[in-house]
Amino acid sequence: MTTHHRIALIPGDGIGREVTPAARTVLDAVGARHGIRFGYQEFDYSCARYRELGAMMPADGLDRLREHDAIFLGAVGEPGVPDHISLWGLLIPIRRGFRQYVNLRPIKVFEGVPSPVRGAEPGAVDLVVVRENVEGEYSEIGGRLHRGCPEELAVQEAVFTRAGVTRVLDHAFRLAATRRGRLTSATKSNGIVHTLPFWDELVAETAPAHPGVTWDQEHIDALCAKLVLDPGRFDVIVGSNLFGDILSDLAAAVAGGIGLAPSANLNPERDFPSMFEPVHGSAPDIAGRGIANPIGAIWTAALLLNHLGHPEAAATVETALAELLAGTGIRTPDLGGTATTEEFTTALLEFLP
Repeated sequence: MTTHHRIALIPGDGIGREVTPAARTVLDAVGARHGIRFGYQEFDYSCARYRELGAMMPADGLDRLREHDAIFLGAVGEPGVPDHISLWGLLIPIRRGFRQYVNLRPIKVFEGVPSPVRGAEPGAVDLVVVRENVEGEYSEIGGRLHRGCPEELAVQEAVFTRAGVTRVLDHAFRLAATRRGRLTSATKSNGIVHTLPFWDELVAETAPAHPGVTWDQEHIDALCAKLVLDPGRFDVIVGSNLFGDILSDLAAAVAGGIGLAPSANLNPERDFPSMFEPVHGSAPDIAGRGIANPIGAIWTAALLLNHLGHPEAAATVETALAELLAGTGIRTPDLGGTATTEEFTTALLEFLP
């Protein structure tokens, strides 16, 4: 029996337009082996659209995406378009409009991809950052006053709700229970006097419902240091919108480069489509040269497969990536090789069972 899924493709900008076809090629190949068929609809939501029409997506953009089972996004960002335009014009409306309150960012050190961190060995570093994705420090509450004057000021309010924090903590604890049973909470309650003590209290309240998980908490500055000095000690790290964002890029660097890192913006209740995107940006400095690393996008495709209920298919993608990196010298230039995006993707297909 064949399962059909409707996928919204948003290639976006820069190398997003190069890694999205790579991910689609892998999805189709795995689907053919596992009785899964994908129907794609491509959307031009991007900075290019903003420059032409004055908006990253149309007014009914979310309605057009809503009918799909999942969204795959390549990357957004372009020189000349301020980053807050691309973020608040596309990514944040999708994440909030579709209640994608969990941002999942796994990372591991692969055999054959040396970590820049001494002692970060394959098999020892395998962690997931769970980032609260729709509130926290990235709120819309605040403003500017006295623009251009000596007394100019800016106010940005962080918003932490009991419901918003508790639901992402529950997800992180449940995830830890399926892994090595360890959770670390990122905080800064010694310096941020209201929101982070509140976060800590909710972690302590949530933990008893997950007795199989051991947990601790680390101040974000110390946690960043320990993630470099001893990355193998971590299993699941849960943090606020800002802390999770920073930690996931740091973890990707520990693993060998941001081009390796996938992410998923999840609506766990499945009332709305979830969105899947590699962590890397649009990389305008190499866009159009065909040398972008597709690993982050391909691993992201595996996360999409898992979310849609195909864990075995997802596992074959992750295994193929690991075997290709361990068994061949095929690498894109960011990892010290000479392969193009297309050459790496074609080689990966040979490792799919």
